[in-house]
Amino acid sequence: MRWMRPQDLLLPTPAGLCCKLGGFHIDPVRPVARALITHGHSDHARAGHGAVLATQETLDMMRLRYGENFAGATQAVAYGEEVRLGEVSVKFHPAGHVLGSAQIAVSCENLRIVASGDYKDATDPTCAPFELVPCDVFITEATFGLPVFRHGHAADEVKKLLASVALFPERAHLVGAYSLGKAQRVIALLREAGYDAPIYLHGAMEAITYYYQSRGIPLGELRPARGVKKAELAGTITLAPPSAIADVWTRRFPDPVTAFASGWMRVRARARQGGIELPLVVSDHADWDGLTATIAATGAGEIWVTHGQEDALVHWCKSKGLAARPLDLVGYGDEDESEPQPKARGNEEGSQEGSQEGSEQGSEA
Repeated sequence: MRWMRPQDLLLPTPAGLCCKLGGFHIDPVRPVARALITHGHSDHARAGHGAVLATQETLDMMRLRYGENFAGATQAVAYGEEVRLGEVSVKFHPAGHVLGSAQIAVSCENLRIVASGDYKDATDPTCAPFELVPCDVFITEATFGLPVFRHGHAADEVKKLLASVALFPERAHLVGAYSLGKAQRVIALLREAGYDAPIYLHGAMEAITYYYQSRGIPLGELRPARGVKKAELAGTITLAPPSAIADVWTRRFPDPVTAFASGWMRVRARARQGGIELPLVVSDHADWDGLTATIAATGAGEIWVTHGQEDALVHWCKSKGLAARPLDLVGYGDEDESEPQPKARGNEEGSQEGSQEGSEQGSEA
């Protein structure tokens, strides 16, 4: 048996993480011959690859967003299924980030590297929970890789939203949330909290949210916000892309309360700058405690840190006696900035609502 070094198995390149022995890239930022995709957010899942391997849900998300011909060929991989590519084997394991999200374990000879993609260790009723995968090298995100970021319980944030709805029955509540994952999680948490009234959707939310329902995720009664009389929206909750809640689109709602569901709402200055009346700290990424606990639990002796607050997390790893380094990969963490639209409805408001989601700025969190 030859002794495999980490850099022999996976290597950062301008296109993304490359496995030459397997002939593939993981979440490449430019078209490649074969791409393994961790999840459907646009900073990880791009169109134009020769072949794409991903979970069925991720492939479906890519079809919704890019159309049927987003790749030359596709292969659905189930969680836990082993796929042989060249000299290596790969397995997809739940990442707990959004529906269909996966960590990708790459193994050869004596070495296993796990590329986590984006992940969280918090409970989420809309996706499979994060699965701990022991490994030699763990590649972790660091979106919230600073000790100040401790998210708390998402259910408590939803209680704040419901308390506001009860306090202001004459006002509509507009919740800014990323269209893939966050919006559906907020809806599911509202249902778990006992809220059974119809929830309204901005047009840009519809296709993906209905897809979640088609996969058996119970979200209750959902209605399009378009075409509803202004007075009828008093006391209701509407989910919309973050850009829409600062747009003229909001004028159709009675005295709206603007909320924003994001891990960045832990930074109150961000909420104030965005004119957010009701900040909700709900994140689909691991916070500082989640990141550090996960790193320790993997048993990995070497940690590669990417897209986020790399320096602080690298420093923490080294303080615990772990080898660690930032990967300095570019092109991740900005999935809101140029989000492609689901191939959708063609109603009178479609182009306006689609352009709003496409103009979202900043990192989804």
